[in-house]
Amino acid sequence: MIDIALSVALFAAVTAIDGFGVLPSKWFWRLGAYLVPYLVIGWRVLFRAARNIVNGQIFDENFLMCIATVGALVIGEYPEAVFVMLFYRVGELFEQIAVGKSRRSVAALMEIRPDTATVLRGGEWVTVSPDEVAIGEIISVKAGEKIPLDGEIIEGASALNTVALTGESLPREVSVGDKVTGGCVNMSGLIKIRVSCEFGESTVSKILRLVESATDSKSKSENFITKFAKYYTPAVVICAAVLAVLPPLILDPSSAEVWRDWVYRAMSFLVISCPCALVISVPMTFFGGIGRASADGILIKGSEYIETLANCSTVVFDKTGTLTEGRFAIDGVHAENGFSEKEILQFAASVEVGSTHPIARAVCSDFDGELIPVSHLEELAGRGIRAVCDGKAVCVGNARLMADIGISGIEKTARASAVYVAVDGVFGGRIEVSDVIKSDAADGILKLKHAGIRRTVMLTGDRREIAQSVADSLGIDQLSAELLPDGKMLALEGLMDGKSTNDKLAFVGDGINDAPALARADVGIAMGGIGSDAAIEAADVVIMDDKVAKLSRAVELSRRTIRIVRENIAVVLFVKAAALVLGAFGITGMWFAVFADVGISVLAILNSLKIFRM
Repeated sequence: MIDIALSVALFAAVTAIDGFGVLPSKWFWRLGAYLVPYLVIGWRVLFRAARNIVNGQIFDENFLMCIATVGALVIGEYPEAVFVMLFYRVGELFEQIAVGKSRRSVAALMEIRPDTATVLRGGEWVTVSPDEVAIGEIISVKAGEKIPLDGEIIEGASALNTVALTGESLPREVSVGDKVTGGCVNMSGLIKIRVSCEFGESTVSKILRLVESATDSKSKSENFITKFAKYYTPAVVICAAVLAVLPPLILDPSSAEVWRDWVYRAMSFLVISCPCALVISVPMTFFGGIGRASADGILIKGSEYIETLANCSTVVFDKTGTLTEGRFAIDGVHAENGFSEKEILQFAASVEVGSTHPIARAVCSDFDGELIPVSHLEELAGRGIRAVCDGKAVCVGNARLMADIGISGIEKTARASAVYVAVDGVFGGRIEVSDVIKSDAADGILKLKHAGIRRTVMLTGDRREIAQSVADSLGIDQLSAELLPDGKMLALEGLMDGKSTNDKLAFVGDGINDAPALARADVGIAMGGIGSDAAIEAADVVIMDDKVAKLSRAVELSRRTIRIVRENIAVVLFVKAAALVLGAFGITGMWFAVFADVGISVLAILNSLKIFRM
């Protein structure tokens, strides 16, 4: 920044002196005067070009700028030489500012890295590095501090700020027994946590490694630009050399003016042809897309997955844990034969209070009344439980148990699992229990369709009736139910084989039992939550807060990123092609060449920054 300001001041002074005729007329006086601002602004470029030549990397933008500006000095175009170098450095400054903005979006996520941990050792609290804390040790986290490691709260309650991990601004309430993730900020009370994993295996470490390596995986567009620049730069140097030598040899080899004119055109040609606008703006746009997504709690493991997401036409969902919360809740209570709904719930909860079955736990957790003392409890494998409650014989279980005790013709439900209750051989009614659909799932599916996804599919091992009910309520286009684990993969293979080459398919799973499907799809998206190690490891994209609505955001960001990349490529190539033709025919000079290079680079960089306004 200082060298640019100093060079501008010196260049203005030298130009003024030269314009008023104060400088001696000899060429070396003018050259010496203009060399001062030229070297002030250009020494870095000259040094980089020389260093790259020594290292065998000859043909890059530094080399092109050196050849063009030194050539301009040789033919006496001193102001143009300084001006080209000055604007090239201004373009680099814009690049640094833009890249800095992109990096800050990722750096905000990197701030989740904890610096210290306060651990209980020998009856005293000591401050150590997080990687020195062992599994099972107790750490304390005060209000305002980052949680350094994953673990379970054993004392205290608080609200956690998870925005750095999930993009979710609402605090998360936690208390004793809740699991917490490193990187969250404790907003209120003191909490004590029993550490569940070492720092290197913690969620925060996995996320940091993911983000740090996100730019290693290049998209087809980036690979194309890299290869393009590799062959393009030597080609334009050869073309410039031919343009400088061949026309004078044909037109008038003895004319110094002809030679000067064509060498000047060749120098303009070199300035115009510098590929930095593409080499800078395309990777920066992808990096900006990754950074913008991370700020929203969407971790994308590389730019190639941005490109794949942008071309997605089909999204395939697992059901449990992805579209539903993976926990059961009472969906309805239907009492018969004079029993009340409260009585049915009371009998069922009293009998099943000690059961570990998910449906039994759902019934018990949703009942807030007084339990009846139970005796002679007997578990009947595959059918339910039989017990005596307050002197009454109570049976709680499935339809098979009801048939065993002589009750038939009971009404079944298609949209949920049912727990049937009988008291003293009389059918009392049923309790419908279903997997809770995520509150944002329907809205998320709708937004995906608005984002241009043409087909949504759900694959599940659940009964068809239950799966169909979920699919209908969410607006899923296609359903395959009652699938065994290998059946889910076969169904996915069929969908992959049935799509066209250009259409891409995304599979969305919970990241724990869907690893094969996540790997097989064109892009695997894990609704892993901030505590799922398997999600972070298995998928190409991780939605850190489990919100289905974030899927459409990921697709929209990807498509916006690719659109900006294509805009930059199209505009840069068009302007440069036009400028090269005009420059070769002598219609435009080096001043226009500066715009065709530095100006279009700045415009491409500014266009790339649009991703942050989304």
